[in-house]
Amino acid sequence: MTGTATGLRTGLQERTARAVPAEPEHDQRVGGWWLRHAPGCSWWVASVLPHGGSSRAELAERIEAAEAYCADRGIPPLIQMTPGAAPAELDAMLAARSYARKASVSLQTAVTAEVLASVPQGSLSDGPLRVRLEERPTREWFEVWHGVAGGESEPQWRLLQRISERSAYASVLLGDEAVAVGRAVAEDGWAGVFGMATLPAARGKGAAGAVLAALADWAAGNSAGRMYLQVEHENEGAFRLYGRLGFSELCAFSFRVKE
Repeated sequence: MTGTATGLRTGLQERTARAVPAEPEHDQRVGGWWLRHAPGCSWWVASVLPHGGSSRAELAERIEAAEAYCADRGIPPLIQMTPGAAPAELDAMLAARSYARKASVSLQTAVTAEVLASVPQGSLSDGPLRVRLEERPTREWFEVWHGVAGGESEPQWRLLQRISERSAYASVLLGDEAVAVGRAVAEDGWAGVFGMATLPAARGKGAAGAVLAALADWAAGNSAGRMYLQVEHENEGAFRLYGRLGFSELCAFSFRVKE
């Protein structure tokens, strides 16, 4: 593992954390580990980023600090295990402490220009689908996303209000109705893609591809020459879409959760 690859994986995971921010009172750093929580939001928002510790003693101290942090908040310790970002010895140490493996996620990247080149010509303007792009989330955008993702509404709406980096919220409209959405966050030449959601009745009509194309166009206009996203391996439809538009896996990662 080269230092460049390690830095890239660590940097992308920390960009993701800033794009899906914890509540300020639950945001802490301990020796390079990033402890986070956002009550009422997706479970993985509360995952610990273990980006520090070079000895077993240091790692043991950080594990105990993370466990105390989670105990104070009544949540299970959940540690994100990204190869090259998490310390190499950590996985075995967590397994010995009865941490089970959870989820399998693909961290994917693409060149923004190649994403745009992969989009069928005219797909953003031809046919019945129209695309709307906004700098801030609207309730209409949020209702489409929440209608697909589910969960508690207001905590997740508040999470979007905490994002400080440049953002874009894309909606694909069929007639006057938003049927697919996604958002992007730009930071230091990268644009992360989040919140991709398509209503069931609109699937298979090219709506998700139109959302991603609009976000790539926005990224290109905001000096973000590279893009990244995360998708669970079991989401085969999303994998096919992202592959067609130029994304490929940088690495796979998972989580360790205390049983």
